[in-house]
Amino acid sequence: MDILLIAGLWLDGSAWDDVVPELTAHGHRPVALTLPGQGDGAAAATLDDQLATVLAAVDAAPGRVLVVGHSAASTLAWLAADARPEKVAKAVMIGGFPAADGRPYADFFALEGGVMPFPGWGPFEGPDSVDLDQQARDRIASTAIPVPGAVANGVVHLTDDRRFDVPVLLVCPEFTPAQAKEWIVAGEVAELGRAAHLDYVDIDSGHWPMFTRPEELARILAGAAAGC
Repeated sequence: MDILLIAGLWLDGSAWDDVVPELTAHGHRPVALTLPGQGDGAAAATLDDQLATVLAAVDAAPGRVLVVGHSAASTLAWLAADARPEKVAKAVMIGGFPAADGRPYADFFALEGGVMPFPGWGPFEGPDSVDLDQQARDRIASTAIPVPGAVANGVVHLTDDRRFDVPVLLVCPEFTPAQAKEWIVAGEVAELGRAAHLDYVDIDSGHWPMFTRPEELARILAGAAAGC
């Protein structure tokens, strides 16, 4: 199965370098996407530009696809399910939840010069980064790409209720499935509260398992694809 991999904020397609060969070994066709505004100098890239790239990859696949979004990009995976419910076999969200209609995509940190730079490790101390050694921290920070302001502040538009019939797998790294269920039941994640087919899987990692647990993450994604 074609598996589209979308990394979260400040990351491009290279974030999946350790996951891609593992998925290939499992017999799948992984495609790690690098989106507009991720290292191409397009600081004016918008959320719509990024979504268009994701949808082009969905449309280019010969059959139905597994769309994987990490962190904030969970919203992009959900937007793909909204725009192409007949093509997205399953949406996988790693350490993230989809923003609701009308909400900003990822306005988590202040913009500087029209972009949102990586804020350093301070905001991520604790469960998010507990499994990152100094080498991994340096690797991520040194390659971090400032997020265009029109992406971070782009407004999410969801239009097709058929997205709720697309199966979702929530991969829980720095939080547990039990915690995620509590948040969803409490109405804190409205979109997933309406999902007809929602499964959870735990992974013993911080927020970036593609760097610290690539083999385990690949097994989870391969299992998700096999279940489609």
